[in-house]
Amino acid sequence: MSRIGKTPVDVPSDVNISVEEQRIIIKGKLGQLEARLDDSVNVVVDDGKVSVTPANDSKAARSMWGTLRSIISNMVKGVTDGFDIRLVINGVGYKAAIKGKHLVLSLGYSHDVIYAIPEGVTMKCEKPTLLVISGADKQLIGQIAGEIIKLRPVEPYKGKGIYIEGSYIRRKEGKKK
Repeated sequence: MSRIGKTPVDVPSDVNISVEEQRIIIKGKLGQLEARLDDSVNVVVDDGKVSVTPANDSKAARSMWGTLRSIISNMVKGVTDGFDIRLVINGVGYKAAIKGKHLVLSLGYSHDVIYAIPEGVTMKCEKPTLLVISGADKQLIGQIAGEIIKLRPVEPYKGKGIYIEGSYIRRKEGKKK
């Protein structure tokens, strides 16, 4: 039995939830999110709570039960509070800047890397070496952060590169004489 799936999701009063056919639509002050529902799971909205139950006793239904409850919970949190990821840019001459709808990264290449900021996402450079990505969709924020990190991943000898603030960076010892 899923311990996560058993607990209903509390919905604040300023959030509207509607279940239509195989979709759930959640509207809040930070926007609107929607997700596709699986056939093996039933979703019931009542009295400011969303309950998720498996439709049958199959393994697929039981595995989707907790997953869908977590997705709905993240969507509710996203439209009320939002999510943000802080990226640290470490290296001599490495920096970021926002120019219009584009993120311009100087990462030690012969040219600047230009990354288009998608709709529904806001980026802010608190310092030239600290980038904050925020928005309502947790999956989209994580995907964008991963794409930016792939532009210059952290190398283990000097620690130069882009990484999520507070994450562990594995360091190696260099050559010895």
